[in-house]
Amino acid sequence: MSINRLNIMKKNVLLRVSMLYCIMAQNVDKKQYTFSGHESFPCKTLWLKKGYDFVTSNQDFNAPEAVVSLGVGKNMVAAVRYWYKSFGLKKGTETSWIADYIFDSETGKDPYVEDLGTLWLLHFLLINAYEASLYKLFFVDFQKERRQFDREQVVGFVKRVLAAAGKENLFNENTVKKDVGVLLLNYCLPRNPQSNEDFSTLLMDLDLLRQTDKTESSEDKRNRYFFNVEGKRQVTPAIFLFALLTVKEENDNSIPYDTLHELGLIFCMTELEVIDMLKYLSEAYSDALTYSDVAGIRQLQFSQQIDKKQVLDKYYEQRI
Repeated sequence: MSINRLNIMKKNVLLRVSMLYCIMAQNVDKKQYTFSGHESFPCKTLWLKKGYDFVTSNQDFNAPEAVVSLGVGKNMVAAVRYWYKSFGLKKGTETSWIADYIFDSETGKDPYVEDLGTLWLLHFLLINAYEASLYKLFFVDFQKERRQFDREQVVGFVKRVLAAAGKENLFNENTVKKDVGVLLLNYCLPRNPQSNEDFSTLLMDLDLLRQTDKTESSEDKRNRYFFNVEGKRQVTPAIFLFALLTVKEENDNSIPYDTLHELGLIFCMTELEVIDMLKYLSEAYSDALTYSDVAGIRQLQFSQQIDKKQVLDKYYEQRI
């Protein structure tokens, strides 16, 4: 192969990589990027319930008595407020319907988050709300690039995406490093736990991320992680359907496979798992949706509308 041809091939590869980052930047550039606000605290198991009770009783996070009302330290007050908003439980000054649906003490379906389906639901809400920007970048875009990684690779990825979006000024390496560290605390089991508190993170039980085992002969001493695609907890079909209905445009009668694939990445599912899930839902809701794979064109088609709240109602009624 000639040198000129090799140079042309290299240029084509670089052009494709550049186009990929531009596309990713366009996809996530709908809102302002946010990589701070959690005060380096992951979301603890009861914080969303505490935040809901606090907000619905018309209390102020900035008030001195917030520390006592929430039963947390001063820095944690800001973290509770951050996570409450990041999970999409607050829209502007109003509590979202899904917050009432889950956390209301009298009518809420799972106020203390005891059900696996609720964990999957909250995981989806966190990514879909895009208040904490890193989570969609990480689970959707970064996962397309690699399944094993270290912290520096995630930080570098965020830097490249922001550069492609023309927002280099928003990148602060220390801030993004802390955000990556908190994300890992949210999802990854601790390697050397010091107390039960290390296991009190809300989304850890989904088992979506794990740390690789180090070998004494390895020269690379950096901690490495991987998406636990094969070993994660089983994805709840009703929650996957809820997510489908959330990302589907209101008047669209079909969802293209690219969107279905991204949804699968959010739940750390293999392509086969996504297809099996779509086939299962097509059978369970045969009067409303159909999965088709014709001439290599995969899509989910809707023959009638499905109310996503009714999907959740049916799921939680069966759990009681």
